[in-house]
Amino acid sequence: MITYREAEEYISDIPKFAGKNTLQDTRKMLGLLTESPRSKIIHVAGTNGKGSVCAYLRAILMAGGCSVGMFISPHLETTRERICLGTELISEEAFVRIFERVREASVSAQKNGLNHPSYFEFLFLMAMCYFCEKNPEYIILETGLGGRLDATNCILPDLCVITEIGYDHMQYLGNTIEEIAYQKAGIIKPGIPVVFVDKSKAATKVLEEYAKETKSPVVMVRKEDILNVNIKNKSIDFSLHTGYYNYVGLSLNTTALYQTENASLAVCASEMLGDERITPDIVRKGLGAARWPGRMEEILPGIYLDGAHNEDGIAAFLSTVQSTLCKGRRFLLFGVVQDKRYDVMIRNIADKMLFDEVAVTVLETERSASMEQLKEAWGKYGQINCSFYENVEKAYLHLCAEKESCDEIYVVGSLYLIGQMKSLMRRIQND
Repeated sequence: MITYREAEEYISDIPKFAGKNTLQDTRKMLGLLTESPRSKIIHVAGTNGKGSVCAYLRAILMAGGCSVGMFISPHLETTRERICLGTELISEEAFVRIFERVREASVSAQKNGLNHPSYFEFLFLMAMCYFCEKNPEYIILETGLGGRLDATNCILPDLCVITEIGYDHMQYLGNTIEEIAYQKAGIIKPGIPVVFVDKSKAATKVLEEYAKETKSPVVMVRKEDILNVNIKNKSIDFSLHTGYYNYVGLSLNTTALYQTENASLAVCASEMLGDERITPDIVRKGLGAARWPGRMEEILPGIYLDGAHNEDGIAAFLSTVQSTLCKGRRFLLFGVVQDKRYDVMIRNIADKMLFDEVAVTVLETERSASMEQLKEAWGKYGQINCSFYENVEKAYLHLCAEKESCDEIYVVGSLYLIGQMKSLMRRIQND
């Protein structure tokens, strides 16, 4: 029996030797591994907010007494984060046991002309094996990339949810909102209800037309449905108009303004499930209990982590910062991967002039923007007080030395950065 670390290393190395299978191949391999799940499946796609919508949905269902499996990506610190039953990560023992099953099936599949599963496919197959063992009432599946060709799309869901659509992964999904929306819309199945946010006219048109072709019932969350938003010290109160509850008052334990939209999507999705246990009181209880790491998460007094990693995410992050009161100075710790439109992200940050200093770091991943790229991008904005660091720890310690009690530090730009910050904070606290 191999160790958990060895299993995790094997999976991390998969991109070096495996190619992506077709959806038909993924479905065939899943059939070799396990029976079809008896759970109701909720399939979630979109550019920004997928993880948050999954977390809010899970919290609502659990508040109603439902058992819930959840498969998400990416992870921040450990691969086990991707496969959960309730809020519990899959154990290392179960991870290794199911890893061995999928690896053995992969070897057999290759003998029958299939490719070895890709990194994401391998983890998806593991998740479905685990969920079929545990048999939760609901399974929440988050797509990895796009939707139409995503490994998770080999499953027939009971409900589809599509979050905000914006510019990301354009080398794979297309260069226009319409092209990207078409890829996301690919999760919509004939006759299966779909809930999505009406935020971009271009995206909404694509999603509506696709749903009309598939005869899928549609529920849209519109800007005007979210009312009376009140940001408090550590929370947000707002009202939501829905087709089921009319107006319902809700509260979130976050200051992230963008989470009102994600929570609203989750509420409308939970209504569409038709589960009698999901009442307005249960919805309130669930949202009040929900926590999602790395989304305007205050890890220490005045130190926030936010997983904004593309231009729309940065815009939402800046809107939240702008709407909250800071009695002192604001500092930013920024790191980004090179395949994002980081020049646009940086321009948007510079234009708002919200931060007294920006500490820019290279990330511990081969995908990171280089020091030269970062200096060139930030160098266009001479009005910004910038400093540059070869790793996250040096950037963070510099800002901590500058920070006074009323000041705030925001860490943003990449989920890699958030994961590295969490690991750093745990190491510092243990020392």
